[in-house]
Amino acid sequence: MSKLKDKVAVVTGASKGIGAGIAKAFATEGAKVVVNYASSKEAAEEVVKTITDNGGTAIAVQADISNEADVIRMFEETKKAFGTLDILVNNAVYQQFLPIEQASVEVFHQHFNVNVLGSILTIQSSLKLFGGKGGNIINISSGASKMPMAGASLYSATKAAIDAITISLSKELGAKNIRVNSILPGATETEGATDAGVTTGSEYEKMFIANTPLGRRGQPEDIAKVAVFLASEDAAWITGENISVSGGMYGF
Repeated sequence: MSKLKDKVAVVTGASKGIGAGIAKAFATEGAKVVVNYASSKEAAEEVVKTITDNGGTAIAVQADISNEADVIRMFEETKKAFGTLDILVNNAVYQQFLPIEQASVEVFHQHFNVNVLGSILTIQSSLKLFGGKGGNIINISSGASKMPMAGASLYSATKAAIDAITISLSKELGAKNIRVNSILPGATETEGATDAGVTTGSEYEKMFIANTPLGRRGQPEDIAKVAVFLASEDAAWITGENISVSGGMYGF
């Protein structure tokens, strides 16, 4: 039986990488999926096509999650298309690794506006669509929240904030039957990682693999399987958890 049959999910930053993997996995399990994207329209439409070609239901909705008006419109379009909402996955991310001397005010705000403010804005809008039936929020954090790397101070700080927000909101929203958890991926093979310099055969990749007990980089599907679990009734007694999914890299 499909674990997410007839559920409605919004997945932010779902045009590629982990977000695309989660969107496809949710659809395979029976969910109707809103594939959010900021600028990668063709990639988002390709994710939707993959889902619909396999008998699933999905729509692509453009929205910059750091823009409140965009977020409100995205959830209005979700309501218009599907009538309700059951699951929110906050996956959209901004990341730029650079020395602290080069961390301009603009770069600081880009990190926090997308990674932290954006998550808060989507959560606020999701609460209105969850209604009295409750809901499920899954925040995609990072192992960098536990083990920040040199050159990733801003990115790591935003992910530590997401983990703290997750725990706080689980306590605030539990009485409304809303579960809130975060997933902390390890070194995962995505377009974003490639853009950050973690390419196949690079010294960065070798370092990550050497520090991962299971001896490989993760794949979006590895994260998606855990997201499906958390979104399903199998995880009905789990909330307020920061769950490391890293092949053991952050398993402490």
